[in-house]
Amino acid sequence: MIYYENGRPENNLSHDDLRQGLYEGLRNLGERKKVMVIPPDFTRFPSRAGILTEMAWEYYGDRLTDILPALGTHTPMTDEQIGKMFGRTPKELFRVHDWRNDVITLGRVPSDRVAELTEGKLHYSWPAQVNKMLVFGRHDLILSVGQVVPHEVVGMANYSKNIFVGTGGPEGINKSHFVGAVYGMERMMGHADTPVRRLFNYASEHFAKQLPIVYVLTVVGVDDEGNQKVAGLFVGNDYEVFERAAKLSLEVNFKMLEQPLKKVVVWMDPSEFKSTWLSNKSIYRTRMAIADGGELIVLAPALREFGEDPEIDKLIRKYGYKGTPHTLQAVDQNEDIRNNLSAAAHLIHGSSEGRFTITYCPGKEPGNLTREEIESVGFAYGDLDQMLARYDVHTLREGYNTLADGEEVYYISTPALGLWAYKERFNY
Repeated sequence: MIYYENGRPENNLSHDDLRQGLYEGLRNLGERKKVMVIPPDFTRFPSRAGILTEMAWEYYGDRLTDILPALGTHTPMTDEQIGKMFGRTPKELFRVHDWRNDVITLGRVPSDRVAELTEGKLHYSWPAQVNKMLVFGRHDLILSVGQVVPHEVVGMANYSKNIFVGTGGPEGINKSHFVGAVYGMERMMGHADTPVRRLFNYASEHFAKQLPIVYVLTVVGVDDEGNQKVAGLFVGNDYEVFERAAKLSLEVNFKMLEQPLKKVVVWMDPSEFKSTWLSNKSIYRTRMAIADGGELIVLAPALREFGEDPEIDKLIRKYGYKGTPHTLQAVDQNEDIRNNLSAAAHLIHGSSEGRFTITYCPGKEPGNLTREEIESVGFAYGDLDQMLARYDVHTLREGYNTLADGEEVYYISTPALGLWAYKERFNY
């Protein structure tokens, strides 16, 4: 059922618009006595989920007892991040999701169903895992808040992904990521109906109906001047609310290009992107737009690590972003990465398969990744100061730019909010 909907490409919803829409949706739910909110973490700051969570706290007051950021494998939020993202929301309401220890398995998707979804490539069963609090917390409302946007693992982010990955466990996260990787990221990005989404839908329908989950979904875009705008807010408890948000997201977040791009420059906000695990969105979201032999330049001043999780960081350092055949061979021959299939999927996603070069430009502050570390995993290294002198992010416009010497570059300031492709590479 859809409890509230306001979504149009031309929308630019204000703070008051969001409050009014959320409150209307919550009123339509009826009285609730104990509420949990599951928002994304700071890596999804533009989603407006922090503002909406604060509004939910203002609405429910003491009835809102728990806030569980959907960390997945990410590091826990700092007090500073919580304050910046969630405003006045009391910090004592926040819980930390321990993806390795605090989960319960609701049920398993049969192996024959997984084989069907992956066209016979995988034959394991898949566990629908969630944080124990969702089952034992005695909440009569679980608000899952987040943004629908094109995504590399599932096609379009959010909805049940926020539950089964954001609050999921090792086996569930690892195996679902690998389903997407072997099926093919470029076959899924920008599509609501994908094998990974069908996996999550099966789990929702068969194992999670007893959970009182209601989804609060936003669609956030960027205009030609680089300004963010909220185009949609949706509140509902079934697949239809996701479908409607995904349809709007494709209109707002997807840019179809007539010709492939020879050089793409992407800025990674230092307050959000400190790892290649996250900064590789610059690769995922642009790969279908970049020409064979082209170059992607990633300006990442705060890049300090490869993986958000220490174990995954070690695996990235060990195996590198060296393409699908290399990664699949490593999975076949090595137990450490075979037991961490989300890392294997990430390594596949983060490689251009030799089709274009990826130049990472970290800052030079102590603790940031060095040239040696960048090059050891298969990326090219660029000097950030030199790159910023040539590609001034303060003067570049979103999209096409022609520099003084005639060089043409395509600039993206917020890769996490979009998907770019040229017609011949996009899978309709």
